[in-house]
Amino acid sequence: MQTGTRTASATIVFMANAVIGALIIAALYLGREIFIPLALAALLTFLLSPVVVRLERWIGRIAAVLAMVMVLCGVCGGLGWALTRQMIDLAERLPDYKENIHLKLSSLQTATGGKFKRLSETIKELSKDLPKLEATSTPAPRTPPPPSLTNTAPLEAAEPAPSPSKPLPVEIVKPERVGMPEQMGSLVKPLLGPLGTTALVLLLVIFMLSHHEDLRGRMIRLIGKGNISATTRAMDDAARRVTRYLFMQLIVNASYGLAIGVGLYFIGVPSALFWGALATVLRFIPYIGPWIAAAFPIALSLAVTNNWTMPALTIGLFVVIELLSNNIMEPLLYGSSTGVSAVALIVAAVFWTWLWGAVGLVLAVPLTVCLVVMGRHVPRFNALAVLLSDEKALEPHEEFYHRLLTPDVNDASAFASTYLKTKSLTTLYDAVFIPALAAVEYDKKNDELDDEQYVGIQQELRDVLDDLSSQPLEKTPAEADNAGAGVPSGVFRCRVLCLPTRAMRDEFASTMLEQILRQHRFEAKTFSATLTTGELLGAVENETADAVCISVMPPSTIVHARYLCRKLRAQFPKMHILVGLWGATEDLVDSKTRLREGGADEVVTTLADAVVQLGKYAAVIAPDALLVPSTNDESSRVAALLGTGLLDSAAEPAFDRITRRLTRILEVQIALISFIDAERQFFKSQSGLDSDLSAAGQIPRDVSVCAHVVANREMLIVEDLARDRRFSGDTLFKQRGLRSYAGVPLRTAGGHVIGTLCVLGFKPRRFEENEKRLLEVTAEEIMELIEKRAGPAKKSNESR
Repeated sequence: MQTGTRTASATIVFMANAVIGALIIAALYLGREIFIPLALAALLTFLLSPVVVRLERWIGRIAAVLAMVMVLCGVCGGLGWALTRQMIDLAERLPDYKENIHLKLSSLQTATGGKFKRLSETIKELSKDLPKLEATSTPAPRTPPPPSLTNTAPLEAAEPAPSPSKPLPVEIVKPERVGMPEQMGSLVKPLLGPLGTTALVLLLVIFMLSHHEDLRGRMIRLIGKGNISATTRAMDDAARRVTRYLFMQLIVNASYGLAIGVGLYFIGVPSALFWGALATVLRFIPYIGPWIAAAFPIALSLAVTNNWTMPALTIGLFVVIELLSNNIMEPLLYGSSTGVSAVALIVAAVFWTWLWGAVGLVLAVPLTVCLVVMGRHVPRFNALAVLLSDEKALEPHEEFYHRLLTPDVNDASAFASTYLKTKSLTTLYDAVFIPALAAVEYDKKNDELDDEQYVGIQQELRDVLDDLSSQPLEKTPAEADNAGAGVPSGVFRCRVLCLPTRAMRDEFASTMLEQILRQHRFEAKTFSATLTTGELLGAVENETADAVCISVMPPSTIVHARYLCRKLRAQFPKMHILVGLWGATEDLVDSKTRLREGGADEVVTTLADAVVQLGKYAAVIAPDALLVPSTNDESSRVAALLGTGLLDSAAEPAFDRITRRLTRILEVQIALISFIDAERQFFKSQSGLDSDLSAAGQIPRDVSVCAHVVANREMLIVEDLARDRRFSGDTLFKQRGLRSYAGVPLRTAGGHVIGTLCVLGFKPRRFEENEKRLLEVTAEEIMELIEKRAGPAKKSNESR
C-alpha cells in the first residue's frame, strides 16, 4: 500500500512538472519578442560586468557603464563601416570575375563518353515522356490556319472560331504615383525592427549594468525563498561559468578570424579582412556559423582564378584552422567552464533554434549553462543537472550497484579492476562497496528488491570479493598511512579478528576489512555471521587475538554491537575492541558514547580509519632490535658471575622451590633461574622444562631470550613469541610451542646483571602490573639468597 501511494505521488509530481514545463516553453515562444532582447541584454551584461566593476573603482558606476556602452557601439560601428566598404569594393569587382566563373562552369561539364553521360541522357529522354502541364487559366484565342493549309476534313468536325462580334474586354490600369514618403517608408520599414531591437538591448544593458546589485537582490528573494546562501552560490556559479565561456569564446573566435584573414591574404583572396571579420562574427553561431563563413571565400576563390590552386588552399585553410580550434584551443581554454555535456549542447542548440530562430542558436550555450547551474543548486530542478551536465550519470557506487543487479550484462569484477588502476583497495571498499552494500540493504528494507534479486546480489558480491582476495600488497604500506597518526614505523605484529554483528552484510564488511588488513601485513580472520554470540566468544578465546573489530552495517543497530562488546569486555578485559559503523551517515556522537560505555575502545566509520586505529594497537618491532646487543661491561660482568661460584653448579632446593612456586602463582608452564656468560645460558633451576633441555642444562646465548634482558639490563615482556620479529623464526620456541615470555634481571650489589628470572607459557598472554612486581621481588629474593650463599666463601678467602 505504501509503495502504491509513493508511486501515485511520484506520477502526480511528474505530471505537474510536465505541465509547468510545457507552459514555460509556450510562454518563451509566444513572448519571444520580449524574451529575446532580455536574453541578449543579459548575455552582454555577463560579458561586460567584470570590466565595469573594475572601471567603477576609478570613474564611478554611471560613467563606467556609459563608457563601456560607447566603446561597444564604437567597435560595432567601426567594424560595420569597414565591412560595408569591403562589401562595396567586392561588389564593384565581381563583374571582372565573369570570365573565370564561365571557365570553371565549363570545366565541370561531363566528359564525352563518361559514365555520367548515359545517366544524363536517360534523364533527358524520360523528361520528354512526362505529361505536359497545361495552364488552368482561360486559353488564348486560337488563330485559324491559312486556307491553303487546312485539311479536307468535314466542316462540322472543325472547331468553331471565336465570334468576332464578341471582343475581349481590355482594362487599362493607371500606375499609382508613389510619393517620397512612401518610398522612404519602404526603405526604412525593414530596418525598424532590427534597429528597435538593438536600441532595446542597449537600453536593457545600461539598466542591468547600472542596477546589477538591485537586480541580484530581487532575484535572490524571488528564487531563493529564504535560502540566500544556496541562491547566491548558484548565481555566482552561473555568472562565473557564463562569463568565462563568453570571454574564452571571444578569444577563440577572434583568433580564428585573425588566422582566416591572414591566411586568405597570403593565398590571394580579395577582401581578406572582410572575410576574417565575418568568420569571427559567424563563428558565434554554433555548428553552422563556420560553414557559412567558409562558403563565401571559397566561392570567391573559384571566381577570381582560372585554376584550382586557390580554391584548394582556401578549403584547406578553413579545415586546418577549424580542426585546430576545435581540438586544441577550445579544450585548452574552455576546460570545464560550461559544465554541459556534448550531447546536451547539440540538443539545446536544436531546441533554442526551434524556439527563437538564429538568435536562439547563439544563446543556446549560455542559457543551457544557466539551466545546469540552477539544477545543481536548486533541488527542485535537479533533473536539469542530471540531463544536461557533463558530470557522470552515476556515481561509482551507483554504477557498481547497477552491475550487481545485472551480472549477465555488466561485469562487476571488471568495474572493480578498472577502479583499482587509479585507486587503492581501501578506497574501493570505502567509496564504492560499502555505499553500494548500504543501498542494497535500503532497497531490500523498502521492498524494492525481491528475494531472488537479493540473493543474486549477495552471490555476485561474494564472487567479486573472492576475486579481490588475491590482490598484491599495496605499494604504500600501513606504516605510511599511519605516519600522520603518530604510529611508529616498522612491521605490524597484531592479530585481528573481524566479527560480524548478526547479518550477511556485516560479514561482507568484515571480509573487506580482513583483506585490507592482510594487505597491510596484519594477521586477520573473519568469522561467519551465522555464529551465535557464545560461539563468537569461544572462537575469540581459541584464536588468542590482540584485537577484535565488530562490523555493523545498517540496518543492523548498535544494540547488537553493544551487547557483543559487553560480552567481550567481560571475558577479555585487556582485549582491544574496535567497532566499525560502516556506511553510517547520521550523527554518531550518541552512538559512539553508548558503544564506549559498552566496552569499545574506539568507534570508526571507514575501513581506512580502522587500519590506522588497529595500527596503534599493533606491536611494532624496529629492524635494529633483531640482534642481541652486547653489554659495555661484559668482562667485569662475567667476572662477577664467576665470583658467585654458581656457574655449572648442581641444582639446589632453595632455588627449585622458587621456580615451582612461580609456576603455581602465575599459572605458567615453565619458570627458570639462569646465569649467562659470554657464550651460553646456564639453567641453575627450572620447573616444567623439557627433559632434553633439563638434561643439557644450557642453550647457546645467541638463541636466548634472556640474553636480551642481560644486555638491556631491564625487564622484558613478550606477549607472543610467534609474532615478535626477534623470535618468530626461532625453531626452539616453535618446536616446543612456547608463546609468552617474561623475564627480569638478576643484578648484583655492584650493579652487574649476571642472569635472569623468567617464566614461559604455551599461550600468548599479558602480564599485569602485580605479576611484574612479583617477578621483580622474587629476583631480589634470589639475589639475597646468592649473596648469603657467597658470604662464607668470601670470608674464607679473606682469612686465607
